[in-house]
Amino acid sequence: MITTTALTKRFGHVVAVHDVSLSVGTGDRYGLLGPNGSGKTTLIRLLLGLIFATSGHIEVLGLPVPRRGQEVLPAVGALVEGMAAYGHLSGRANLALLDAAGPGGSRRTRQARISAALERVGLAGIDNRPVKAYSLGMRQRLGLAMALIRTPRLLVLDEPTNGLDPQGIREIRDLLRELNGEGTTVFLSSHLLAEVEQLCTHVGVMDQGKLVLQAGFADLFAPTGRVFVTTPDADRAVALLDGRVDERHGDRLLVSHSDAAELNARLVSQGLRVAEIGPERRTLEEVMLAVTTHGSDRIDP
Repeated sequence: MITTTALTKRFGHVVAVHDVSLSVGTGDRYGLLGPNGSGKTTLIRLLLGLIFATSGHIEVLGLPVPRRGQEVLPAVGALVEGMAAYGHLSGRANLALLDAAGPGGSRRTRQARISAALERVGLAGIDNRPVKAYSLGMRQRLGLAMALIRTPRLLVLDEPTNGLDPQGIREIRDLLRELNGEGTTVFLSSHLLAEVEQLCTHVGVMDQGKLVLQAGFADLFAPTGRVFVTTPDADRAVALLDGRVDERHGDRLLVSHSDAAELNARLVSQGLRVAEIGPERRTLEEVMLAVTTHGSDRIDP
């Protein structure tokens, strides 16, 4: 669905995207993560043909971009760096103008498609107030409606839940899952690790312009080969396991062992009380911190 090979973008002496080879399959829900300034938005703009690459190759829906972008973009819904709209017009009027400007949209079914898109993003009851009077969350929902108006095969979204409250974030997450279930591939960038972890099937991590990690969640969160154990008999457990305890935090132990059930049986057979036990799996936050070299906007003296 999306493939890049050795993709690089320079702005003068600044390399914003460096040698990125991205692979997004049909039907994926792909989350792009990375610190501020890591190149996520620049990469998305390259994929949509909004800026040109310095070098490398891009294919979207099996066609080269930007050379055949006019054939690709009608099947792509996008929301990048917030919604672009005429602030003095209503949301419905903006959607009508967008639909009229694009290829292939039937004028006869336009209002029905606009109403369907607004309903899907939670704006079915929208009135005629101008977009400039919308809240940030309403503007974000309208941007999603713009991306959905043509029933795209691919959705490319830059921070789609920005400005939404927790209920709104959940609604958009459910919507993206629903669209994906109907056949739409979803590619999104986000700073919300929990949302990516709950929504996506694949993840890529950018750092200083490079794609430093690309994996499916099933592989990313496979057991690490260690078992966590919480026991009020931690001292006895450490002695019994004789050097296999890698870390200890009070009553919680990390044990070098591949089988939690076998370890549990061993501890219990020796009369130790086990409050909690299971295979250790990394969190998405731990993965991010392990592969990125910087992650904040701090400026220290």
